[in-house]
Amino acid sequence: MSRRRSQLSPMGKNFGRGPLDGPPPEKPKNFRKTGKRLLGYLYPYRLLLISVSILAIFSSIFGVISPRIMGLATTRIFEGYLEITAGIPGASLDFSYIGRIVLVLTVVYLLSAGFTYIMQYVLAGLSQRIIYTIREQMSTKLKRLPVRFYDNKSQGDLLSRVVNDVDTIGGTLQQSITQFMTSIISIIGVIVMMLIISPLLSVIVLSTLVLSVIGAKMIVTRSQGYYKDQQSYLGELNGHTEEMYTGHKIVKAYGYEDASLERFKELNQSLYDAGWKANFLSGLIMPLMGFINNLGYVFIAAYGAIMISQGRIPIGDVQAFIQYTRQLSHPIVQAANISNIIQSTVAAAERIFEFLDEEEESKEQETKSMSQKKGRIEFNHLTFGYSPDQPVIRDFSLTVEEGQTVAIVGATGSGKTTLVNLLMKYYPVTKGQILIDDVDINRISRYEVRKYFGMVLQDTWLFQGSIFDNIRYGNKEASEKEVYEAATMANLDVFVPCLPDGYETEINEDGNNISKGQKQLITIARAFITNPRILILDEATSNVDTRTEIMIQKATRKLMEGRTNIIIAHRISTIKEADLIIVMDQGRIIEKGTHQALLLKKGHYYELYTSQFTVLAG
Repeated sequence: MSRRRSQLSPMGKNFGRGPLDGPPPEKPKNFRKTGKRLLGYLYPYRLLLISVSILAIFSSIFGVISPRIMGLATTRIFEGYLEITAGIPGASLDFSYIGRIVLVLTVVYLLSAGFTYIMQYVLAGLSQRIIYTIREQMSTKLKRLPVRFYDNKSQGDLLSRVVNDVDTIGGTLQQSITQFMTSIISIIGVIVMMLIISPLLSVIVLSTLVLSVIGAKMIVTRSQGYYKDQQSYLGELNGHTEEMYTGHKIVKAYGYEDASLERFKELNQSLYDAGWKANFLSGLIMPLMGFINNLGYVFIAAYGAIMISQGRIPIGDVQAFIQYTRQLSHPIVQAANISNIIQSTVAAAERIFEFLDEEEESKEQETKSMSQKKGRIEFNHLTFGYSPDQPVIRDFSLTVEEGQTVAIVGATGSGKTTLVNLLMKYYPVTKGQILIDDVDINRISRYEVRKYFGMVLQDTWLFQGSIFDNIRYGNKEASEKEVYEAATMANLDVFVPCLPDGYETEINEDGNNISKGQKQLITIARAFITNPRILILDEATSNVDTRTEIMIQKATRKLMEGRTNIIIAHRISTIKEADLIIVMDQGRIIEKGTHQALLLKKGHYYELYTSQFTVLAG
């Protein structure tokens, strides 16, 4: 019987970019170095890029020459009209010539559109190939990075690099490159055609253009400060709103509604003031440029009319010149926009390259294969710190025999979790020794070491997908029968059959469509299916009701049978039956023994035990 398999996949968001006159783009630290490295991805496709450049040239040329061709038709119509009004015998409008011009223009426009289409088609494939390569490199990098990288990096920042920054590069490669090339070619082509028609008129246009750029730059410089303020206030407002929304019960419980509303009003007013000024100033750019350009049209029309009356220039050339004047402003604005986008793209590439250059997990030397797994662990004078000058584990020695259950207790920061990190080879052992079945852990591969262990942690982690797939995550080779057997051992058969889709029930993105206790039972089933030799338990019954706690404890006891067990304990009441209890403080063992023996000593363990029960009694 075939079964549908849902995919376990992360979730991401896409973010867009602002306009030219909006917030300033993020600038790269080293534009030249990063740009050169980014261009390295284009080098294997240089022939395609050359062909795209040729297509861009032809597309722009055909777009540039069309006003001049149209001007020829205008001149012929005007001359024919003058001959008719002058009463010259046989004078008429040359419709055959006009028809040929229309035909030529149609062909020119079709060729321009055709070249643009081919160019976009080629670039779409090229950009996707490059993005595919970058994503593949980042995915491979994620597998090679040590755990300390994930411990020290923000998840949001990492997702932003993998998703948003890659999308930024893809969008730029597909759209902005062609636009930038065609804009530059169009600017050059239009200026050349204008100079051919009339150098003097060209001076008028370029003068108005310089005035437009100066005026726009003055406004943009002023508005950038307000846009920075706007982004700052927007961040504060979003943070305040999210905080009040997610913590609305606490806000109501402490009567903070009025203060929260006042703070919102203050931030909203500040955002309004900054946003109004920024958008007002930005809104002045187009009217200013339009006003200066219109003055240019007036001068061109006036001086052009004088030149026509003197017979120094055909009327069609003046008409073409006005069209070129309009054509010139668009590619200039487009090129300026793209220059900002390119800065943002290089900044995104810089963030990606920083990630790709992160130090990877050290390559392992020749490792020993472990055919028989017993589960004996030995710590010999282990010393370790996440930074060299701050050791977390100090001269730690302990032997855990095969099949023994050892509980580790101690205050936060005493080194309990660090021991697990070292056992799992998440961090390398730098001083001292850890032996598993009498073999130094440094001589066993990470993959082989982790096959020893099963883990049930206090913080459950489930992936978006079905319950079946989340159980099978522990062993991708497990059959359906083995998955259902593991589920039964973990007492999942108590509630899963009651769900609408049974084991095919989808766990949503937040995992809030099932209870915390049910999540924990699923993680226990996941541990069952790995059939580990050594089990690590991190207080699996916290934050659940009494009935669910009893169910989890039953499932956990089944899972612990016949295995070596290491329990990180937070509540003393859950470890009374452990074969050995060790008490840690500042990375050292300060007490060890059975529950009864440690109580009789009336030392640190006794204080922990009595303090917890005193709190419960209180």
